[in-house]
Amino acid sequence: MLKIENLKLAPGKDMDVLSQEAARTLKLREKDLTSLRVLRRSVDAREGVHMVYTVAAGVRDEAAVLKRIHNPKVTRLIPAPVYSLPDVLSAPELPPVVAGAGPAGLFAALVLAKAGLRPILLERGKPVEQRTQDVETFWRTGKLDTTSNVQFGEGGAGAFSDGKLNTGTKDLRHRFIMEELVRCGAPEDILIDAKPHVGTDKLHIALQNLRQELIALGADIRFESQLTDLSIVDGVLTGITVSGPDGDDSLPCRHLVLAPGHSARDTFERLYERKVPMEAKAFAVGVRIEHRQSDIDAAQYKTYAGYPCLPVSTYKLSAHLPNGRAAYSFCVCPGGEVVAAASEEHRVVTNGMSEFARDKENINGALLVNVTPEDFSGDGPLAGVAFQRKLEADAYTLGGGGYAAPAQTVGDFLAGRPSASAGRVTPSYRPGVTFTDLRKCLPPFVAETLAGALPLLGRKLKGYDDPDAVMTAVESRSSSPVRILRDESYQSAVRGLFPCGEGAGYAGGILSAAADGMRCAEAIGNIYHKEEYPYEP
Repeated sequence: MLKIENLKLAPGKDMDVLSQEAARTLKLREKDLTSLRVLRRSVDAREGVHMVYTVAAGVRDEAAVLKRIHNPKVTRLIPAPVYSLPDVLSAPELPPVVAGAGPAGLFAALVLAKAGLRPILLERGKPVEQRTQDVETFWRTGKLDTTSNVQFGEGGAGAFSDGKLNTGTKDLRHRFIMEELVRCGAPEDILIDAKPHVGTDKLHIALQNLRQELIALGADIRFESQLTDLSIVDGVLTGITVSGPDGDDSLPCRHLVLAPGHSARDTFERLYERKVPMEAKAFAVGVRIEHRQSDIDAAQYKTYAGYPCLPVSTYKLSAHLPNGRAAYSFCVCPGGEVVAAASEEHRVVTNGMSEFARDKENINGALLVNVTPEDFSGDGPLAGVAFQRKLEADAYTLGGGGYAAPAQTVGDFLAGRPSASAGRVTPSYRPGVTFTDLRKCLPPFVAETLAGALPLLGRKLKGYDDPDAVMTAVESRSSSPVRILRDESYQSAVRGLFPCGEGAGYAGGILSAAADGMRCAEAIGNIYHKEEYPYEP
């Protein structure tokens, strides 16, 4: 097989045209191609608009073709290395435990289950079907369930998102994760798209099928079961306490994959009490900014805006200010909505979500400012948690209660005046917004950085600083405010405790969190394979 890169086609051209272009590049007749497969697909809107493909082409005499064409875009296709699961083991008498059923916990449990270790998977929230009902009730009525919401439940916080699978790192596990998601019902396009996304609706289907696979492999999944305490003897994990529907239960445990998610603040507090080493880390806070999707499409695609074959447009922006601060876009949700993501009473948190079709009126994204431990008022590893909580409580108060979120148009924010109503952009946040002055709930350095960055970002993407764009506060859960320390064996100083994923401070999205959970599961599998049991309870 030969790999051909950077094949550019006008929007709307089909596979027949792609086949013709591949043959032309190889200086062959189209009938001389024995096969053609798309490896990667993207959109290039920098100069005009093109669909850009990388393909694998089958030809009869690869060496002769390569010798004849001398084209740097054409090379032999080298098969990518494939992730290998750990060898299967006999189920131990004392199974490993995974706490948290977000991406890190689910894929840690999957690797352990495929290795024959029959893990116990604990999740404080509910299965995704019931969780969806609770979340819809909250969005409709403002009645919050603190155990079943956008943050807690099967799938973790990523279950109510755009389901983006972007990552800036390369890892064999990423392909395995995406193929597993496709097998469980995610769209096949995620295997070839440069910016793959699953969508909340498709992700919920995949989660249910993944759950059934885990059960079939012998995993013991326990919903509404929260890890509430650790038993530690001489620096070694010996057991855990689980709070479930029937009360507290003590379980002997010597290997615990801790995948708490970035909002498990009560878990962080208990770990701190148990002297598990952890530290405050940098994160980011800001707002959700909404534009009309058609306006951003027009800015990106020009005359091709609205073309049926083009995906709705997205963006990735950043601006660095003279004062040393920076603002940047994060978790952009084309054709989506801003969602209420609170997990604690009397606090407002925003996030973004899109379904697979990405067909709603607005595009939204986080507009964030970095926050470092030097910005926190207070000492200790939980200072960032306190900082987040104050922001969220201030946003709740400014919104007027009932989990309404404070909002302001960009024009009013830049002019320094409160907003009274929306302009052309209708805010999508439910249960609703209260138009006001966001400077009343944002820290001054955050507000000043956003005000300085918006015009700069508007120069990079026309219309980003549209006066009618709506900013909704507060986006405070972009990542974990703590890092639970671990060593090269993926263990905490408390031996047998394997912190992982976004909540533990080691990932920043679905793919990276899932891969980190897999690494911890592999580390546990290695202990069993080597028949090393040095941490007996």
